[in-house]
Amino acid sequence: MGDDRVRPSVNNCQLPKESDPVVTVSLTGASKEDAATVFGVLRTAFPTDRPSGDVPQEQPGDQPAVWTAQFEPTQEWIPTGPLPLAGQVTATLQGGYVAVDQLREALSAAFAVQERGTASGDQEKEVDLRLGTKR
Repeated sequence: MGDDRVRPSVNNCQLPKESDPVVTVSLTGASKEDAATVFGVLRTAFPTDRPSGDVPQEQPGDQPAVWTAQFEPTQEWIPTGPLPLAGQVTATLQGGYVAVDQLREALSAAFAVQERGTASGDQEKEVDLRLGTKR
């Protein structure tokens, strides 16, 4: 008797499908000036959910600030040259595989980027980065 079950084939592998081109960027461990610099680089490169005059504001209290914005990467983007940061910034990028990679590429053009960790799902991934000034 033959086996009628369909067996997966290497040739039938599919790459993760891009579910949503929007990437959520969360910044921690940053001064409001450094957060504004990072978001400025991304805003120059890609459309965002924030108006151009929207800049990070200090929050009252002792809790660490988390600044979040959404960006919609495009195939063509405007690169930014290296920019200084006063300190290290932790950035978490969450979204579709291609979209996250595009944002990471834009950040790499402006800052020294060190990958701190990744988590991958079927259609999305999350990447934790440490950003600093390029030397």
